[in-house]
Amino acid sequence: MTALTEVAHSTWRYRWVVLGIATFTQAAAGFFVQGIGAMGIHLQRELHLSTVQLGLLVSAAQLVPLVGLLVAGELLDRCDERWVVGAGAGLVAVGLLVGSAAPGYVSLLLVLLLVGAGYSTVQPGGSKSVASWFGASQRGLAMGIRQAGLPLGAALASAALPFIADAFGWRATLVTGGFVALLGSCVFMGFYRRPPVPAAPRGGGERPSVRSQLGARLHMLREPSMVRIMLTGSSLISVQCGVGILTVLYLHETASVGAGTAALVLVAVQGAGVVGRIVLAAWSDRARSGRYGSLVLSMAAVLAAMTVLMTPLGRSPAVACCTLVWLGFFGFGWYGPWVAYVTESAPPDRTGFALGLAMSVNQIAIVVMPPVLGLLKDLTDSFAPVWGLLSAMTSVALTVSARTRPGNRPRSCGRPGVCGPP
Repeated sequence: MTALTEVAHSTWRYRWVVLGIATFTQAAAGFFVQGIGAMGIHLQRELHLSTVQLGLLVSAAQLVPLVGLLVAGELLDRCDERWVVGAGAGLVAVGLLVGSAAPGYVSLLLVLLLVGAGYSTVQPGGSKSVASWFGASQRGLAMGIRQAGLPLGAALASAALPFIADAFGWRATLVTGGFVALLGSCVFMGFYRRPPVPAAPRGGGERPSVRSQLGARLHMLREPSMVRIMLTGSSLISVQCGVGILTVLYLHETASVGAGTAALVLVAVQGAGVVGRIVLAAWSDRARSGRYGSLVLSMAAVLAAMTVLMTPLGRSPAVACCTLVWLGFFGFGWYGPWVAYVTESAPPDRTGFALGLAMSVNQIAIVVMPPVLGLLKDLTDSFAPVWGLLSAMTSVALTVSARTRPGNRPRSCGRPGVCGPP
């Protein structure tokens, strides 16, 4: 019995190793793409880009995941996350290293398509790996820490990439991003292990047909919880895209903040997102309103901040900086409890597909919104319509989703020694 207890405690401790490597791989794989917003001024100057073209760079990296996330979800339900995520992060590294030789804007767009194909596996794969090691009572906190890897990587990229671009040129930033992604791939493949839980016994009946499996997956689209997930996620991810891409430009053009200072504010915004993902997710573990309560709070906070940016107060450097940091906390922090909500709403044997499905719907907004917001800014020569559009989307999501039954409470785990200490 003592030996079994020691093994259980050792297993419980290793979950934190899994959480650490999943968070690191998330940050490493998204390092370059998440840092494009901080390089907006540099890329516009060196490649002679409009705001629309700058938005298309971000969209290019997110285009392939529209389908890739669904494929990745299926692979994750069939294969070990270790190889699916590791191979994807490796493909990101290869794409960026090859892309360092890109002669211009069009070539860079094509390279980012390849990067997006690899990155398709990292988000759902890392989320599933963490969900399989943590029980419901700690899953929100774990997901929040893991999802904090994205704004953490973005914050580090926002701090480092502009200086690398100044010193060595924009191509050097791709080399840097490639080596960072390669390191993430090696770490995940080297250290990740599945939790040592015996597989559930299989019945003796026939294996479901491909048609019935497809029908079961499509049925998920009609479930109220999945509708609420997709509507909330697509609106808040649009806010995240807008803040990530336009913060530096907004502060520079509207609030008359210097380019270097504006980039540092973006670092602070991303840092607030790191804190927000952990705090909001941990709160959702204990809140009576469950995961969905933290999402409602995030949407309300986003609406308040957008309102400030659309008033004359938003032209004040101090007010603008504080408001954008607030948006970082809530406009980025929502993702931790949202992912936990997805995993707990999905059938146990279709967690990978549910994550891929929900994230692929988010990808539509990620692909469409950057160029749309950039075009809106170029046509109106103002940021007010941009913030207004994001506010309208958030208001619709908040109103419609609030009419359905509020979110779920975490399911019990039932895995002694894995979901918590015995």
